[in-house]
Amino acid sequence: MSARSKHSILIINPNTTQAMTDALRPLVDTLGYEQTRFEYFTAPYGVASINNEFDAEVSAQACLPALFPKLRDFDGFLVCCYSQHPLVRLLRMEIDKLGPKHSRKAITGIFEASIAVCLQSLNADQNFGIVSTGAQWQEILVDAVAALLGVEGSSRYAGTETTGLDAGELHSTPKAEVDRRMKEATKRLLGKGARAVSLGCAGMAGMDQTVREACIEELGEVEGGRVKIVDGVASGVIYLEGVLRAGL
Repeated sequence: MSARSKHSILIINPNTTQAMTDALRPLVDTLGYEQTRFEYFTAPYGVASINNEFDAEVSAQACLPALFPKLRDFDGFLVCCYSQHPLVRLLRMEIDKLGPKHSRKAITGIFEASIAVCLQSLNADQNFGIVSTGAQWQEILVDAVAALLGVEGSSRYAGTETTGLDAGELHSTPKAEVDRRMKEATKRLLGKGARAVSLGCAGMAGMDQTVREACIEELGEVEGGRVKIVDGVASGVIYLEGVLRAGL
């Protein structure tokens, strides 16, 4: 597939909140992949905000039947929930059933894509952290990172700090309060040595500037400006584009 070839990617929001899906569009548009057809999917039923592993499983089961008819129509699929969301695995299984003709379809989640970008952006002696929503994600993401990296307690992972707001509350809470909580969580990660910060929720799309301000406030203009801020949605789209253009 050449660099100018047209292909299609389905951006999947596995919760039922349409406003969260709509918030992803401008971010994807800014990436400039004009030759790619992007379409967006919101869960037809299930949960309005995915706040734990049970919610993730419920949302996967709600989405999967509605996604079956779309599997042949898209080249890539991005699951926009910051977790080891079961929908990533289930979609891969369903694509495999379609046969060799569809074997080059690409699937990833924003969690997996963002961790890859964090590690690739840092020196071997530097680590990354995650800013997430509710406190329950601290333990969940410890296990998810360990499973992804294949080792528990990796020195590359500074941990997860949370805002105390769920994904829906990120958009219903006054901006000043969201910014305050985002900055406090970011500064706690920086205090643990994190030099890459991943936005640990699709609902945080576009909040990178708030994190950057926290980095500069905590570390100063030079060091704060060097911290890598990684958006999972952007990371996922860039990964899918690379795989599809390479024809892998």
